[in-house]
Amino acid sequence: MSNAIAGPPVKTRKLLQVCDLKMHFPIVKGLLRRTVGHTRAVDGVTFDIYEGETFGLVGESGCGKTSVGRCINRILSPTDGSILYSREEGHEVDLAALSDRAVRQYSRDMRMIFQDPFSSLNPRMTVLDIVGEVLKVNGVAEGKELETKVRELLTKVGLRGEYLRRYPHAFSGGERQRIGVARALAPGPRFVVCDEAVSALDVSIQAQTINLLQDLQEEFDLTYLFIAHDLSVVEHIADRIGVMYVGKMVETGTTDEVYAKPYHPYTEALLSAVPKPDPSLRDTASRIRLSGEVADASNPPSGCYFHPRCTYAKEKCRTEAPPLKEVESGHFAACHFAGELSLKGVLSPDMIQRRTSLRPNGNARA
Repeated sequence: MSNAIAGPPVKTRKLLQVCDLKMHFPIVKGLLRRTVGHTRAVDGVTFDIYEGETFGLVGESGCGKTSVGRCINRILSPTDGSILYSREEGHEVDLAALSDRAVRQYSRDMRMIFQDPFSSLNPRMTVLDIVGEVLKVNGVAEGKELETKVRELLTKVGLRGEYLRRYPHAFSGGERQRIGVARALAPGPRFVVCDEAVSALDVSIQAQTINLLQDLQEEFDLTYLFIAHDLSVVEHIADRIGVMYVGKMVETGTTDEVYAKPYHPYTEALLSAVPKPDPSLRDTASRIRLSGEVADASNPPSGCYFHPRCTYAKEKCRTEAPPLKEVESGHFAACHFAGELSLKGVLSPDMIQRRTSLRPNGNARA
């Protein structure tokens, strides 16, 4: 099977190195608003993103995925950890250590596509104002050149140029998200965080948007952090994948490796819930239904955060937190028994070979 699994990205230069990233939100109570605790939304996350790839970040709602993306783009200021950004060969800067003012010089390089296409666009602004504002602020274009640039961007995302004087209410959800994509691309970024960029859209529109993102990635040489909770969507677009649970990264690896041979029980449970379009392949007995509730990020359990819901848990899991260790080359898992457990994936060697042949980077079109 190893011969069929896709290897590391063609471009091997690391664009981002996220190391022990933490984002703890204070819990305040009382008339004096005293801090009585913290919600560990992101609790020591480590991963790399290579230039030109799509890194998928998945997990249940509330696991900290969005907080990771907002910390990288410095919408949030991390509590601790480092975010090393490689702007050019031999030049790295820790975005987490920069002041809000100093980080602005990197805002052109790093952009974000938000989840809700209805609330992320100002209803009082035309498309020209929404997209053009980014061009003005970043000193890319002004006046007549700005209008020409906005028209070109709308065309790139599949909208007609004459739409630039319309307001958001005149567009469908899918069209609004395309405006959001145009806004993100306006200053010519290298890295884009797609925060649940298709989750609010119909399935057919999701496929169109994913294909658009893939086309734009090839045309503009973009790198994506694709945040989602739907693993069937991530399978189509991501080169590598990271799985989060209650603020921690529990598994990372190439998409084919993780989907074919997961090493963490939580990943196995997530994969068992991936819908199968072919009724003959559906097996309700193979669905893993986790017991209990997701751990409270403000008061997590001792040891492995997943152990109260894990059928493989032993005494060691209750007392010792497992480190994120490399089980196979490039495939990491935070489980004391990673590699020892026989966990089920959803991709066979034949399916991986077929996926790899569909596109040069191994990703099928949605």
